[in-house]
Amino acid sequence: MSTVTATSEALQLIEEIVADHGPVLFHQSGGCCDGSSPMCYPQGDFRVGERDVKLGEIGGAPFYISASQYEAWKHTDLIIDVVAGRGGMFSLDNGREKRFLTRSEMCRI
Repeated sequence: MSTVTATSEALQLIEEIVADHGPVLFHQSGGCCDGSSPMCYPQGDFRVGERDVKLGEIGGAPFYISASQYEAWKHTDLIIDVVAGRGGMFSLDNGREKRFLTRSEMCRI
């Protein structure tokens, strides 16, 4: 079973976002537009699906992955990192000139 951890840079960005927006959650959908970017939402603003899998928490924020992505990635650990760029349109990292990125042994970027 996979787990999720975060780099110190990701934990710092989570702190900044929580300071601005309150408690957050993450969702890794793997959709064509999201790619390897987990989406960050205010808790309560995103409806977690009944088939979504909670991998754990990073920086106190729950981290979910879609069932189909879980099946593909369940044998690797996910590492949430930060890179330069813009986050997803609806993700709270958007507009900060840095964004979250999912890394793993399967997907080294």
